[in-house]
Amino acid sequence: MTSLLMTGFPGFLGSALLPLILARPERAGWRAVCLVQERYLEAAGERLEEIVAEHPAVADRVELITGDITAAGLGIDPDVRADLDDIAEVWHLAAVYDLAVPEEVARRVNVEGTRNVLAFCASLPEFNRLQYVSTCYVSGSHPGEYPEDDLDTGQAFRNHYESTKFEAEKLVREAMSAGLAATIYRPGIVVGDSQTGATQKYDGPYFLASFLRRQPPLAVVPAVGDADSVKVCLVPRDFVVAAMDQLSVMDVSIGKTYALTDPNPPTARELVDKFAGHLGKKVVWVPLPLGPTRTLVDKVPGVEWLIGIPAEGLDYFASDTTYATANTTTDLAGTGVTCPAFDDYAPRLLDYMIAHPEFDSSAMI
Repeated sequence: MTSLLMTGFPGFLGSALLPLILARPERAGWRAVCLVQERYLEAAGERLEEIVAEHPAVADRVELITGDITAAGLGIDPDVRADLDDIAEVWHLAAVYDLAVPEEVARRVNVEGTRNVLAFCASLPEFNRLQYVSTCYVSGSHPGEYPEDDLDTGQAFRNHYESTKFEAEKLVREAMSAGLAATIYRPGIVVGDSQTGATQKYDGPYFLASFLRRQPPLAVVPAVGDADSVKVCLVPRDFVVAAMDQLSVMDVSIGKTYALTDPNPPTARELVDKFAGHLGKKVVWVPLPLGPTRTLVDKVPGVEWLIGIPAEGLDYFASDTTYATANTTTDLAGTGVTCPAFDDYAPRLLDYMIAHPEFDSSAMI
């Protein structure tokens, strides 16, 4: 039997991706081994039951094993590891997705975790491909359009999330230069499903939605950048997982990097106006300087609630970085997989958020 290993299950992307990649004819008869931290094992089992109920073909094809990407050998028990030599493909999704993450944690999970995954790949006798999930925000503060094929453009970084994901992708690219068969995926800000609005956490643009919901009918919105030129690079989860599913079995995608984000992203004004309109609000924009505003939000209790966005998130509403998507658009042409327009799915994001107050902005590590 041939197997694949996935890290990052039962996370937001991994949960949606797993049944898709197992349904691929190219993986007929394969099993999936999901590496799960001990503290998430119960949640992973429950999520797997839900997936099997929705996708019966997945039944008996998924094995959950405990481990930790920050440990040597991925923390896999030696007796379990002895049965994993049939792994041919590794999907590395696990990372810490938190703009305010401390450097030590970000480095241990994102950088050393990726280093350990690469070492694990090298130990597999049947290994032939790595599917690696990076982020568009390896761009840091790159001015203007950030290319898919480049990584280091001399950019600075706004937080430890960006810098450590940059270092992790650098490790993958170095391994690729040494002969590793791999594909790199760079999602933008991933939001809920474009058809259902379903998500597991409310961060990024959801902070703005929560802020608008608290406002009176005439909502005052801070502008820390040019609302008409700053592009908010959102992407719905279903496009991200469908694109990865398609690209993962293409020979042409080996050695390539794909920006998985909207090729026509909304401006900050378009995003806020769309959300406000659906919530029955009118918007008054109040220009605020980024630096002092960020300091106030970071240091003064209550200001974050008042502004509606964490200090670390403000930078992205004043950024002039955009993302080239030529590799993605070209190689997905003819597959039927395209990124939906923000205007078409934005109301579903808000409706789901209102109907599901049980989620918050916390993410798995």
